[in-house]
Amino acid sequence: MSDQQIDYVTVDPSAKAKPADASSFAKVEDPNGAAGKKGGGLMGDERNLDTILGIPVNIQVVLGSATMLVSNLLKLGRGAVIPLNHRVGEPIDIVVNGRVIARGEVVVVEDDNSRFGVSLTEIISAQTGTVDA
Repeated sequence: MSDQQIDYVTVDPSAKAKPADASSFAKVEDPNGAAGKKGGGLMGDERNLDTILGIPVNIQVVLGSATMLVSNLLKLGRGAVIPLNHRVGEPIDIVVNGRVIARGEVVVVEDDNSRFGVSLTEIISAQTGTVDA
């Protein structure tokens, strides 16, 4: 399986989500006191933000997990079913660089019925770790 870069995202207008903008990111004072320079001595201005926004991140959609002994793992064969800790209908976790950032439900991509997608139902706040409504 190869990694795939996603160039588009379909938006569900009924989903409760809020887009991130530049005001969502903290501004940090420059320790060197560059008050006379463009940006008023702040690090994290628009130039830095544009650089950060171009960095690719690894997104994982976690359907669930399971723990088993190596002896049981070796007994698995074609057609074996591994029960996961999530139940049908429970939200699945969306993980970015090891951190859960949202939860959602599995959907079939409309323009390509051979692919799955995730409809986001909850966004996890980066500052507090709680669900944003």
